[in-house]
Amino acid sequence: FGLAAHGLRLLVVDTRVKHALGDGAYAERRAGCEAGARALGVRALRDVAYEDLPGALDRLAAAGESETVRRYVRHVVSDDHRVERVIALLDAGDVRAVGEILVEGHASLRDDLRVSCAELDLVVETATAAGALGARMTGGGFGGSAIVLVEEPDAESVTKAVTEAFTAAGHTAPRVFPAIPSRGAHRLA
Repeated sequence: FGLAAHGLRLLVVDTRVKHALGDGAYAERRAGCEAGARALGVRALRDVAYEDLPGALDRLAAAGESETVRRYVRHVVSDDHRVERVIALLDAGDVRAVGEILVEGHASLRDDLRVSCAELDLVVETATAAGALGARMTGGGFGGSAIVLVEEPDAESVTKAVTEAFTAAGHTAPRVFPAIPSRGAHRLA
């Protein structure tokens, strides 16, 4: 994921909104996903093929599963598919096209899983309006950070636009810094 070779940069925008998972929201979503998997007769939602998602949602509705459970299932299955699409794009060398998938993922996190917040939504909306290729929240949601994929020359102007949007909205100024994708922890031989 050599972004610099493509003239790109990945920014992290720390909204400075603390994660608020103590109210059981994470556990609620996990339980909903588990209920959806049980109702579909699979061990985990990753076992539902993306192509089968419409039928799976119909089966959940017929089984009396709530709209909330159906939203959670739609998010997980479609997000797994987004990961596969990103891998294919990276393998094909089409790194810029990943941006659109980041935005799709954020919309799903916001609308289906409902783990976003006003500050994270503001990052994505402002960054993309300012020329970013894409953006999405990352981590557990309910606060935290977003990642923003930008052309290297646009990094400063996108950072400025996001910072100004936070000021205009009365939010605490975000912390914006570059992320450098690199090899994860590994054992040295």
